[in-house]
Amino acid sequence: MLAFLLKAGTSTNLPKGKGTNSSGKSGQDTAIYFDILGTYMVVFRQYFASLLYNTVILQALLIWTTSVIMGGRSAMVSLALSSLSLVLMWMCAIGFSVFVAFILPLVSSSPIPYISSPWLVVCLFGAPAVLGAFTGQHVGYLILLKYLTKTFSRRNANLPLVVQEDLAKLDAERWLFKAGLLQWLILLIVGNFYKIGSSYLALAWLAAPAFAYGLLEATLSPARLPKPLKTVTLLIGSSVPCLLSSGIIIHSVSTLIGSAVRLERSPGSNPEWLGNVIVAIFIAAIACLTLVYLLSYIHISGAKVPLIITTCLLFGISLAVIQLGVVPPFTEDTARAVNVVHVVDMTGANGKKQEPASYISLFSTTPGNLVKEVEQIGEGFTCGTDKPLDFVTFSVKYGCWSDKNANIGWHETDIPQIRVENDIKGDNRVTHASIDTKLSTRWTLGINTDEVEDFQLKDGLEELVPIGDKSNADSWHIIQFSGGKKAPRKFSLTLFWANNQTHKFYKKDSNTEQPLLKLRTDVDRITSPTETVLGKLPQWCSLFGKSTSPLTLAFLTSLPVDF
Repeated sequence: MLAFLLKAGTSTNLPKGKGTNSSGKSGQDTAIYFDILGTYMVVFRQYFASLLYNTVILQALLIWTTSVIMGGRSAMVSLALSSLSLVLMWMCAIGFSVFVAFILPLVSSSPIPYISSPWLVVCLFGAPAVLGAFTGQHVGYLILLKYLTKTFSRRNANLPLVVQEDLAKLDAERWLFKAGLLQWLILLIVGNFYKIGSSYLALAWLAAPAFAYGLLEATLSPARLPKPLKTVTLLIGSSVPCLLSSGIIIHSVSTLIGSAVRLERSPGSNPEWLGNVIVAIFIAAIACLTLVYLLSYIHISGAKVPLIITTCLLFGISLAVIQLGVVPPFTEDTARAVNVVHVVDMTGANGKKQEPASYISLFSTTPGNLVKEVEQIGEGFTCGTDKPLDFVTFSVKYGCWSDKNANIGWHETDIPQIRVENDIKGDNRVTHASIDTKLSTRWTLGINTDEVEDFQLKDGLEELVPIGDKSNADSWHIIQFSGGKKAPRKFSLTLFWANNQTHKFYKKDSNTEQPLLKLRTDVDRITSPTETVLGKLPQWCSLFGKSTSPLTLAFLTSLPVDF
């Protein structure tokens, strides 16, 4: 952001988004801007960008069309086979990386072991992605080479067989390089069509290598025999694109890793490998996009074996480092987010009330189990998916719980109450209920919108939620309330039932009947058993809570549909 702030601070006239030009066409004045190494700022308008992109696209299409027409049937088949090498490159790169994503949870205590050391993704996913990209491209190269060998044997029958094979290898190498140009041309066309702001990257990765290739490598005639690609072509063609995209790639990977850590809204709701798969696919895409020109040089050089050995060594070492715990997934500086909540649950099976069940709940929104944490804490915790917990705003499908000394620190008079004051049945059923949150001034109420069409919430005479315009998410309307010390604790709720019910109870699945109302009240109190657990938390754990998270003491209650 430094370059952007410097530019914005010193400029008196920056292009405005959603502007209108003199012809009245909107969207042409949108600012497109990017920085170079966080120092130099480049700003231009969408109108100029579209003009530039269209010019480059038309020129590229003209050159490609002319080249294929001049080359005849051989050029068309070679183009198709080089495109096949691109497809195989992407498939193998993604396949190798995704395979690693699946095995990581099996060899590491954390399914995302690179959180504290993001550079590990280069070895864990980057090395397999590069190896897969090379493998896929090499398979396509062999198919292309076989076809070109036959072509040169017919076209240059007077040349020795060894020379024909060498010429076929050189031509195959060139077609793979040109396939990389075709890949970025397609991305530029798509980006220009959808007015994607980052299309300038596709322009750079297309124009610079194309210019270098045309300046140093172009044969201009199919009759001329191919020559080896020059190293300077790769250096000139890739230097500017790497300069533009390196910072963006690093920041994007870092952001994606952070998002993978926060991927779970409800602990245990996603498979452990999901975050790894997303990161793996992204790393594989970067490898295929940025290394496509470099990989085309390797097939006829002596770098094949060193590349394979290097990538395998990098992956093996990084995997060993993770399995042996040399680099821990979490540290004191990069801690694992956990929640420790003393829960008093009045919600029984199928949403029906029961005797209060009290226990300490330990869960984390960071993917992975809590076995190591529980081993260090002790206190009789049991972990698993056997005891799902509904906190109204989210559910804990995997967590740990302990009932050791759980009856200390609360009283039955602290439990919130939902009472039905009046229930008028008929075609338009209306139910009046009262809610008493007791100690809590921070609570969350869930209303089943499959049973209730509308509702009204009042605080005495003051209307808090009026009738009409109710939204829902997954068949629930969620109300969150937070007030000060003098905030109200008693509320009246009027429910207007849905008329077109085809069933008495709404079931999300065959075994679970959803309640009519579910209520969670939070109390900012650390009970004695909670304090004990907090004191034994490992140093790599840190308490974390969002606006929807419960406090350290939470009461759960509900009102069943068949009250």
